[in-house]
Amino acid sequence: MSHALISKLERHGPLTEDEKRVLQQITSRTAFYGPREAIVPEGTTTSHSTLFLEGFAIRYNHSLDGRRQITAFHIAGDFADLHSFLLKHMDDGIAALTPCSVAHVAHSDLKEITKAYPYLTRALWLTTLIDGAVHRTWLTVLGQMEARERLAHFFCEMRDRLEVVGLTEGNSYELPFTQEELGDAFGMSTVHVNRVLQELRTDGLITSRGRALIINDWEKLRQLGQYTPSYLHTDQKLERD
Repeated sequence: MSHALISKLERHGPLTEDEKRVLQQITSRTAFYGPREAIVPEGTTTSHSTLFLEGFAIRYNHSLDGRRQITAFHIAGDFADLHSFLLKHMDDGIAALTPCSVAHVAHSDLKEITKAYPYLTRALWLTTLIDGAVHRTWLTVLGQMEARERLAHFFCEMRDRLEVVGLTEGNSYELPFTQEELGDAFGMSTVHVNRVLQELRTDGLITSRGRALIINDWEKLRQLGQYTPSYLHTDQKLERD
């Protein structure tokens, strides 16, 4: 069930059969969540970390007056809260956007990995560092880019992230996010999101078909969003020794 995680980790270097076995073992305790269902409520103290096996989800915070800020979109192969292994108390929440299958990975199992599997420990640590790089990039996108640029950048990022775990067909992929959710992630009203999406379609950059997004002109969309994928570190290699 953890093949998406293994696929991600092996972009950084091959795993041994024993390491793969351990990952399969610790991700065997699974649960299913329906659309918009809370997976880890905001402010929870938890004894496990959440690995997505299937589906799309968000991390989010609420301001004191109830407004929601989406801080990450998660896909298969993502550990949404691996940092809770050490921090324990979650300052944000995790919720499903679509039907989601997740593995609840006990912190006690992660602790044993840190003792017995140093390379696997570094590989998992790398995923949290990449999460941090994505968050820093999003801060730049939100602080410095116009609305069209923000969505263009995001559509490029999602294409590259989904490709790593085999969830694209060329430049087409499932994007089951509502305009409200895109607005909560990128500081835009639903009306503004709708207008920008129409502009991107009119300009021939994207096409929407149901829940699928098709990038018609990758180079122009990439240029509009000032997108370079280096912050995703998808092909960075880890040394075993």
